[in-house]
Amino acid sequence: MTSEKLQRLGASRRRHRPIVIACHMTVAMCGATAAQAQQATQSLETVVVTGIRKSLETTTNLKRTATGLVDGIVAEDIGKFPDTNLAESMQRIAGVSIDRNASGEGSRVTVRGVGPEFNMVLLNGRQMPTSAGGTRAFDFANLSSDAVSALEVYKTARASSPTGGIGATINVKTARPLDQRETLASVGVKMNYDESIGRLPSEIAGSKTTPEVSGIYSTALANNTIGIAISGNYSKRNSGSNNAFTGNGWETTAWNKPGSAWAKSSPDGSWIGPIDGLKNYPTSGYVTHTNDVRYRVTDLERERINGQAVLQFAPSKDLKFTLDHTLAINTTKSKAIENSAWFGPSFSGALGSSPPSTFVTTGQVSDPIIQTATWDGTHDYAMYAAQFANKTKLNSTGLNAAWKVSEALNIDFDAHSSKSRTRPDSPYGSGNIIDLALFNQGNTTMYYDQKFPVMESKTLAYNSGKTTVTGSQFENNIADQDVDQVQLSGTYRLNAADKLLAGLGFTKLKNRSAGSNNFHGDWGGIGPQGSFKDVPVAQYSLPGFFNRIPGHDDPRQFQTFFVPDFNALRAQAVKNAQSYRPTSLGDGAPLSAAEAEAYFSPYTDFSHGNDWRTTEKSTSIYGQWDHAFDTEMPMNVSVGLRYERTKVDSTSQVTSYTGTVWYAENEVKLTGDTTTFGTKTGKYSYVLPSIDWDMDVTDKLKVRASYGVNIGRPAFSNMLGGIQLNANSGRYNINGSGSTGDPALKPLKSKNLDLSAEYYYTKSSYVAAGLFYKKVTDFFSTKVVQATFAGLNQPASGTYYDAARASGIPADSPKLLRNYILKNYNGQPGVKITDASDPTFLKGDILGSVPGTKPLVFDISTPSNGDGDNIKGVELNFSHVFGTTGFGVSGNYTYVKSGLEFNNNAATTDVQTGLVGISNSANLVGFFENDQWSVRAAYNWRGGFLAARDDNGNNPRYTEAYGQVDASIGYKIGKNLTLQADLLNLNDGYIRQHGRSKNEIISAIQTGRRYLVGARYRF
Repeated sequence: MTSEKLQRLGASRRRHRPIVIACHMTVAMCGATAAQAQQATQSLETVVVTGIRKSLETTTNLKRTATGLVDGIVAEDIGKFPDTNLAESMQRIAGVSIDRNASGEGSRVTVRGVGPEFNMVLLNGRQMPTSAGGTRAFDFANLSSDAVSALEVYKTARASSPTGGIGATINVKTARPLDQRETLASVGVKMNYDESIGRLPSEIAGSKTTPEVSGIYSTALANNTIGIAISGNYSKRNSGSNNAFTGNGWETTAWNKPGSAWAKSSPDGSWIGPIDGLKNYPTSGYVTHTNDVRYRVTDLERERINGQAVLQFAPSKDLKFTLDHTLAINTTKSKAIENSAWFGPSFSGALGSSPPSTFVTTGQVSDPIIQTATWDGTHDYAMYAAQFANKTKLNSTGLNAAWKVSEALNIDFDAHSSKSRTRPDSPYGSGNIIDLALFNQGNTTMYYDQKFPVMESKTLAYNSGKTTVTGSQFENNIADQDVDQVQLSGTYRLNAADKLLAGLGFTKLKNRSAGSNNFHGDWGGIGPQGSFKDVPVAQYSLPGFFNRIPGHDDPRQFQTFFVPDFNALRAQAVKNAQSYRPTSLGDGAPLSAAEAEAYFSPYTDFSHGNDWRTTEKSTSIYGQWDHAFDTEMPMNVSVGLRYERTKVDSTSQVTSYTGTVWYAENEVKLTGDTTTFGTKTGKYSYVLPSIDWDMDVTDKLKVRASYGVNIGRPAFSNMLGGIQLNANSGRYNINGSGSTGDPALKPLKSKNLDLSAEYYYTKSSYVAAGLFYKKVTDFFSTKVVQATFAGLNQPASGTYYDAARASGIPADSPKLLRNYILKNYNGQPGVKITDASDPTFLKGDILGSVPGTKPLVFDISTPSNGDGDNIKGVELNFSHVFGTTGFGVSGNYTYVKSGLEFNNNAATTDVQTGLVGISNSANLVGFFENDQWSVRAAYNWRGGFLAARDDNGNNPRYTEAYGQVDASIGYKIGKNLTLQADLLNLNDGYIRQHGRSKNEIISAIQTGRRYLVGARYRF
């Protein structure tokens, strides 16, 4: 065997699982010191390469020697991680896309089209809890990047990895002092300036400028036998978010369905035809409409505290103990003002000066591109003021022992206990809303021919004498998640070419999501109109809040945005309730001072809401054999098998009801609530094989192939026992809603095949191409089952309702129908007027117990396992450094295709299996560095994708394609001080979402540019 073969074989035999794997292009964004050549005066002259060149050389070499397909990000220096948070860093990796939160900041990741629910996130190899209610998706916005040394993204299945990441397993690695083996200390300060605050009304806007401070200290003592590391970060950010949207989605019905918004029906409810005067009304397929339009401006405040302490002890070179604790506190508060027009099922044809509702057909779905609602000038236009405040606290304590028993055997023991808690951070609960209604809205027309939803109202104007509070909601929600995990693994080297790996793991996960909702629909008002005239209501230009969204300046758009004061509004509402009994409480005396205060406050317990508790216990065992082949072209193969067994216990508190009441124009609610607990169990087990193969075709060209099976566990919200009915989901002529879960749901099962080729033409440059294929089965879908419940009847039916319809009142006039029943049957069983001051708009209750009522039908959404399909795609990567010029460029493109698509031409009652999150993505980064300057510019693009399945999973919400331009400039002063400027969202983009077609605007949201200026000093 030639010496060259021996060297290459030796290199292949020395391959280990990577400690830190870095992506070729994200390292280019670290703001590192310049690449430079230095001559050391030694016995042998040596060229030492530092900075970004050194990082690229190291990380590309690690990528080459990895088993399976692994990408990631490395911090070139502790405290110098790229981007502003971990999620935004990961979007630079091929195949990784991010979901942005309301402030425009990256929070969750999608990998190769697989959404956040199905990516397993680890912290130093440990499963982390996330107290986000019913979801498994980890929110990276909770973690600062300052103490993070690397992110590893394993895209292929491995026997040694915990299950759950069918998209990827993402390991967040933090600093370890005995790995550094030297004393490191640095302090950084930043100042954040957010332009989006300037697009908010001054009544809710926070400060545009906010601080961030971070520091880390790491040292090795006693001849490298004791290591201590302490890191901390404090950051505060205010940002603005402006959203034009529909709060209730788009309803899709058959074009000739009796009782639909567009139907002209006979008194018995049969189909006669469309409302007269509609334009381009279809003759087949489906017809859609929305119930409302909303314009919301929000100030968001995020305050984050992160800290980590690590203590290491190595009594010998063969034994090392690591004890660590991680703390993350993330406090979010927001103030929101929303103006909205509720249309309900009231739409028109020709109206003289108002244009008729006009349809545009896409496929088999017809949308109203113009949608006119008829009102008599006394309809309510809502102005809500809201506050939200939550605090999430993560505590994780872990112990690791690494023991080199002999030259052949290594044993690793790891255990941790981690807890995440989310609690309200306000005396008013986790979220609260008060609606102030203006009762002078006339005919209103919506135009959906722009990117922006345009609302035209020619008569609407502010009149304090026409205002009253109509609705309020005070939520008290909590979420807990605990993870206790023990892992034992070992590696035994049989010989130079063979190695065995084995492991055993136990995980106990407890999830609780509980909440109460003090909701009151006082649509008739708390007190007469004008009783809130002393509440301050500022007025602004509505189009001015949405200046980045095309169509905001449409001359048809209603121009005024009303801003009521929340505290004044609540105080007046409490005062009014002591003079006028709230209409939702029915007849009776006004409230006492204590009762009124409690009426506009959150419940202090959860007996009025949901309490969902799930315990998931998993046991795993795995084995793996690694072998290096002594062949002309060196090859390596790893064959593994993992067995996973899981048991699920789900206990859920649900609310049952005994009656119904039609208490306002379009509102039907459930009454007589009582709570009960129910328990369901489930279990499953899987044998999961994996195999990885790679070959060095030449010293520059490597090819790989991997096959593995993995599972993605159901969300906790899908595993609940009992049926939970939505007490406020009832509407006139519309079914109620509810949901139930199933802890016996099977996980998603994904069979994955990966092929790739990588050409490394210099130490810092390469090109790569990969193909991936995932066969997904047991996909989670939602089926809707219609059900009725004893005692819950539809008040808008029966003898009195039939008499009102027979009098000639059309089905789409609930106000007139109620007036008829209240006027003609007041005092009869189940009918009672509570306010007769306006004979044209009588207020009162019509119970579901009136004679002849029919059962209220509920659409109960139920999760189920359906058929599967495939996800396939291509990943292209490149990275190139232009010699010693300091210039470099890198980029990637990922194409993803799946048969798991939403069928836009199906009825809303059809079971859908569209996979959320699948999208193409691309990145392009250019950089320049010399001894002092570090400059980079990055463009990230994500194609359109299915963001959610709304309305029991059977209506789509698509996010349209969008891109973002970021840049950074670093300047080094001396050896220790670096000045840095980060410029984010330079293109000042917006994100738009739509329904089955682009005409169906669901949301158009804009934020703004953000600038960070700071300095870091390394001691």
